[in-house]
Parts: sequence; C-alpha cells; structure tokens
Amino acid sequence: MLISVPTMAEGVRSRDSFDSHWKFRLGDVEGGEAVDLDDAEWRTVDLPHDWSVEQPFDPDAASGTGYLPGGVGWYRKAFDAPESWLGREVELHFDGVYRNSEVWVNGEPVGGRPYGYIPFSVRLTPHLKHGDRNVVAVRVEHEAVADSRWYTGSGIYRHVWLDVTGPISVARWGTFVTTPRVTDERSDVTVANTIRNLTSETAAVRVETTVVTPGGQELSRQSSEIQIAAQSTETAANWHVIKSPSRWSLQSPSLYSVVTRVYLGDQLFDETSTDFGVRSFRFDPDEGFFLNGEPTLIKGLCLHHDAGVVGAAVPDDVLYRRLKIVKDFGANAVRCSHNPMAAELYAMCDRLGLLVMDEAFDEWELGKRKWVKGRNVGRAKRAGYNEDFEEWGERDAADMVRRSRNHPSIILWSIGNEIDYPGDPYDHPEFFDPAAPPVDEGSPSATRLAVVAPKLIAAVKREDPTRPVTMALSNTPAANNVGLAAMLDVCGYNYQEQFYDRDHAEFPGRVIYGSETGQGPRSWRAVVGKPFISGQFLWSGFDFLGEAGRWPNHGSRSGVFDTRGFVKPYHWWRRAEWNEEPFVRLLVTESEEESGGGRRWQRLARYPRLWQGEAGSDRRVLLVTNCEEVRLRLNDADIATRVSRGGAERVAQLAYEPGKLAVTGLNGGREVAHDAIRTPGPASTFTLAADRPGLSTSRTGTAAIEVRVVDADGTLVPDWRGPISVEVTGAGRLLGVDNGDQDDPTPLQSPTKRAVDGRLLVHVKSAEESGSIRVRASGPGLAPADLTITVR
Repeated sequence: MLISVPTMAEGVRSRDSFDSHWKFRLGDVEGGEAVDLDDAEWRTVDLPHDWSVEQPFDPDAASGTGYLPGGVGWYRKAFDAPESWLGREVELHFDGVYRNSEVWVNGEPVGGRPYGYIPFSVRLTPHLKHGDRNVVAVRVEHEAVADSRWYTGSGIYRHVWLDVTGPISVARWGTFVTTPRVTDERSDVTVANTIRNLTSETAAVRVETTVVTPGGQELSRQSSEIQIAAQSTETAANWHVIKSPSRWSLQSPSLYSVVTRVYLGDQLFDETSTDFGVRSFRFDPDEGFFLNGEPTLIKGLCLHHDAGVVGAAVPDDVLYRRLKIVKDFGANAVRCSHNPMAAELYAMCDRLGLLVMDEAFDEWELGKRKWVKGRNVGRAKRAGYNEDFEEWGERDAADMVRRSRNHPSIILWSIGNEIDYPGDPYDHPEFFDPAAPPVDEGSPSATRLAVVAPKLIAAVKREDPTRPVTMALSNTPAANNVGLAAMLDVCGYNYQEQFYDRDHAEFPGRVIYGSETGQGPRSWRAVVGKPFISGQFLWSGFDFLGEAGRWPNHGSRSGVFDTRGFVKPYHWWRRAEWNEEPFVRLLVTESEEESGGGRRWQRLARYPRLWQGEAGSDRRVLLVTNCEEVRLRLNDADIATRVSRGGAERVAQLAYEPGKLAVTGLNGGREVAHDAIRTPGPASTFTLAADRPGLSTSRTGTAAIEVRVVDADGTLVPDWRGPISVEVTGAGRLLGVDNGDQDDPTPLQSPTKRAVDGRLLVHVKSAEESGSIRVRASGPGLAPADLTITVR
C-alpha cells in the first residue's frame, strides 16, 4: 500500500555540522535543560570541546587522568526548525561525549550515553517547534574523573551532526558492504541495506544500489522490492560483480562506493553513499597475515585518542597530520587503544592505506585500579566503565562494529585490552605478577572471563561475521587455562614474546600477534624470522596525557613520537628497519667513558642533533640507516674513521671539528640517502613553517606550525631552552602551543612555553571570515618572527 507524504523539496537527506556556537558552562545548573533559561552569560564555544584540557594541572588530582580535573558541564544551543522539516525525521548525532551524557530538546529528555567513546543519536522529531526557536541542552557528568587509566577529556569532544531524512530511509549504519570473493578477474560485492519505516502504514519500497568506481564511473546497478510494516525495519540485499577490480591495498588504497536509493513508487525517498574497498585478507596460524594474497607483516603503533595540548578535542587536520606521520614512519597499522576512535580516523586510514585494529574496552564487569589522588597515594579505586558494563557492554560492542564495518582498513575487532591482567581485577594462579598489588578479597576467578567473552563475541559477530575477533591478552597462561584464548579468532599477546614459540607448538591452530610490545630490538627480534607471528603493535605511537608518574609528570613518555609528532631520536632505527625507502640519520652519542657499560654507544647525548664541542675532542656518532654502506664527510672532507656495522645502527669515532657533519647512504655504490648536522652559532631568531599554505573559512581548518630557534644562518639551536610566546591575530585563533615536555606543569593552553630541542609546535584554527592569520613567535634576547597564513 502506498502512503502519502509531503514532497521533500530540499533534498531527500541532509547532514549538517552542528558544531558551532554552543553555549557552555562549567558546573552543574539546576534546570539547565529549560527552554527559557537565561544563558546569555554562558561562554560561547565551538565543538569539539574538551573542558578538562582548558584547566590548570592540579598535583592533588588523579595521576591516571593527567592531574587534570573533571566535573559537570552544560551545553546549550538554540536553532530553528523550518516548516520544510514537517513530515521528515530529524536527529542529532553525537560522535562522542565524555561522559554520562543526557540530552534534552525543548525541555524533554531524548537520550544520552554513559560510555564516552561510543557515538549515539537522539530523535528530535516529536519535540520540534516548526517555524520557531528550539533549544537542545546536554549535561555531561564527569565528577569521578579517575574513571580511566589514561586521560579521557571531558565534554562534547567529538563532532555533532544534524541529520534530516524522510520517514522511510536507510537506517543509521544500515548499509553493510562485503566482498566475499575477490580475485584478479572479479570481485563479488554484496550490499545489505536496513530500511526503516517510521510511518503509520505498511510501505512497499524499491531499494536500488549502484556501484561506482574510484574514478566516479557507474559500474553496476541492481534493485529489489520489499514490504516494510509500520514502525519497523526490513533488510534488502543486492549482489554486484566488479570485473578486474582495483584492490584496496597499503600502497594503493582504492575506494569504490555504493549509492543506495530508496523509492516509494516513483518518488525518491532516500539516497546515501557508502565507501568500501575491494580487498581480501586472512590470518594463517603458520604463515601470518595476508592482504590480497600477499604475506604482509603488520607493523603497527598503538594510539590513544588525545593529541597533546588540544586534549581529547582533536581537530580533523591534527588527526590527519598524525596518521600521515605514522604512515611516513614506515608503520602500516594502528591500534585504537583502548576504545573506539573518532569516525574520521577510520576514513583517513582508508585513504592513507593503514590497517586498523579497533578496540572496545579496557575493562568489563569489574574495574581496574586507578589512583584517585596523585600517584601511589591512598587506596586505588575501581570507578569506571565497569559500572555500566552489564547494561551497556553488548550494545556498545555492537555499535562499535555497526558504525565502522564498511571501512576496508579495519581487520580486527578487539573486545578488550588486558581484561585478564594478573590480579587486576581477576584472580588466577597462572603467571601471577609478584610485583602486582595484592588481589582484593573476594575478587572473582578468571573463569568469569570465559563467561562474559562469548556474549561480546556474539554481539560483534551478529553485526559483522567477516572479520576476526581478538583481545589484547596480558596473561596468556591464564587465558589458556580458562579457555578464553580458545574462544578468539586471533590472539593478541601484550609483552609476552616469551610464550610465542611455546603456544605456537601447543596450540597449532592459533593465530598469534603482538598486540602490544616494547619498542626495542628485543621485541623486533621476536617477530623477524618467525612467519607464524602476524606482526606487532608498538606501545605507543605518540606520547599521551595521563597514565602519569609522580608530579609534575602529567603524561606517558612511551611514544615513538612526542606529543608534537616529532620522532624521538632513538626510534630512527625502527624507522630504518620498517621503511623500504633508503634512509640515513646522524645522531650524536655520549662518549664511551660517559655512557657506562653494555652497548654504550646506544646512549644518546642530551641533544642528539647538536654538533658541538671542543676542537679535537673525541666524538662518537650513531649512524642509523637501512643502506648497504655509509660515507661520512666533515666540512666536505671524507673522514678516515672506523665505522662499525650492525643492522640499522653503525657507530663512528672521530675528532670534533666545528662545521658541517654529513653522511651519505649508498646502495650498490650509488648515493641514495643523505643527512647532515651543523654547528650552530648563538641563537638569533625563529623560523616558522606551517604544514599547509592556507586554510578555509569552514571553521574546521587547522594548521600545525613548527617554530624553530635558529642562529643568524638559520641553523637550529637545539640547546636553547628559553620561553617562547606565541601570538595569533587576524582571521583565526590559537588552539595550543606544544613543547612535548610531559613534565612541564605550565597549563596546556598557555600561549607561552619553553622550547624543547629548540622547537615548539603551534596549532592554529581558522575563523569564518576570509583574510589572513598572523602568527608571531618571540622570546627573550631573540628577534621575533612572523608567519602569515591565508584564509579563504
């Protein structure tokens, strides 16, 4: 039976950013949801917004969440509901609100979410006043700030979208594209669309799907007809064939798209587009991971969701810059540690050619220990997501999968990180850590893991049966004993390389990979030459806020990169091992006498890129390379010196002479890579360089600007550690100044930071009007310097 609805003149579906011009107040407000509440004095903010990162550090706050406060915050926004929305469905979609969010529209409660990392939507349709002012209010409760082992942020820290559709439309996350068979000659493509009917009558609809090539050419069109009862959903499936498909790969991440159109009679009721990739992958217990039939060693980095001085409210351009850094470094995968990430991350990985391990939780039904005041002060508590897990755990896991299952970059769904940690919280005699705190009296046995895991596995498999389910296990002997490991498609081992060989022999059908490993040569040697190990994820990619030590340390220093995205000098050897492009790097080390025993030459100088000293003094340099040979030159003269060889690291001993020290890497006698460092003069001024020449007026554009302290010739002065003040004027504003120092208690949002290794990173955001942004850096005794960025 056909039903009558208004013609949708403004288009069948719209999605608009709802990020700008919110009113915000930190602190609880009685009746904060009321339509007539006077919020004129509230602060105006744009989303994403993290109020914790705006506050000063507090040494009495929790170390785990970075000595930053939580609290309660309110957000309000007024908007118009045009008459054209009559007969249509209107929803607000929140990609992430940390934490315990409640949403009202015109004073009426419409939803919320306890878990801060899972997106959710609220239906506005029944509560709208068409042609009049409407008010949405959001209360965010994060008073128990020590609810995590790392920094979470507070507030509406991801994007919000206003979605308008017809009453008959593709359900949210309702399209599922799979490629069950992929060969060089053809790829089968199945498209399942869940269609919702929010009208009061049964509807007969036609669902049409069209496959579009990466170049935009229509390739295949299919349709099917279904009947949908009132206030219900039905699924329509179509099958397509792509001949000689362009495969999604790490080197060539080609993306096709499926356009879905929903017709009621001849009227188009909905239209959506979904990107997907044609690719196949498999894990083999003996031969490792294969992508498109090719053996591929997973070389991954574990990433937390914050980004230094911007906290959890990470602009899209900042996120993209970080993922590009990961790719350029030679990694081919990222692990979402330890929660689902912003929706934009997965789309960026699709386009960059990065594999993704998506992860749901860091705890299940029982919380892990967290310090509430400082570190190692008082008694740790267990507040956190565990308080909501029984009610929400399966739904949160399912929503993680349903949202992101069309991304070709994702190869693993992880249902938990270190849930089996010895003694925290589950008790099991196997592999118990003697350094761990005593097990709480009455702690459940690790056998509980084998009760909970099947429910989460089933929730994942219902939404996506095509990808393997994994966990990052921290106690595989216990996981083996209780049967947990046997339930997983793929087993992740956290810092347990000592069990690789034994478990491969004892469990011959098991797929093993390092879900979290150290960064040094030992963890790499545990993988190289063992084809049954599918790969590894290093802990961690970037330094992150929280999981801190004693004050004033406010964040982890475990990253390959610091919070600015600058690689730490020691990790250039990993870059040389992982990247096939010819590479060579010069680093200065301490002298043999200063370095102590063992592999003395690995100890880097305080400023490893500083070529300085007394003329004729003995100097040691570390040459990091993947080239066959290296050639040193000092002031354009070849150096007759001993160069010891050993994998990616080689050491040279030479007499210091001021000037230019250069190294050339050679393959087959041909020069293929270069690097050089120079002796700097006194610090004179600054140079500023942005990662992009201009920004748009969309309010979402950000630029990352590297500020360098230089001498009169423009040479970096790494040991200048004075304060640098940054001023931003014109058509933009300052988001933050980052020096990468996790022990600097200066408020994160301060415009003045002392330099570290002679550098700072500045984040600038564009305004709505066109014009130019002027960024000025100044410091004591140095000439200021400016940079202009065009906004259009």
